[in-house]
Amino acid sequence: MKDVLLSLITGMIVGFLFAVFRLPIPAPPAFAGIMGIVGIYLGFKLFEYVQPIIFK
Repeated sequence: MKDVLLSLITGMIVGFLFAVFRLPIPAPPAFAGIMGIVGIYLGFKLFEYVQPIIFK
């Protein structure tokens, strides 16, 4: 949980700095893009779970 909180705080700081310097946001602007990133992460985790079963 500590890692999640630190990641959230770091992301907020980076987002704030990008806004201060009027740079484009370094993240997908739409919810669909964010869900795509979540899907990539979940696919990676699924492979880690299934890999020992497939490659015995």
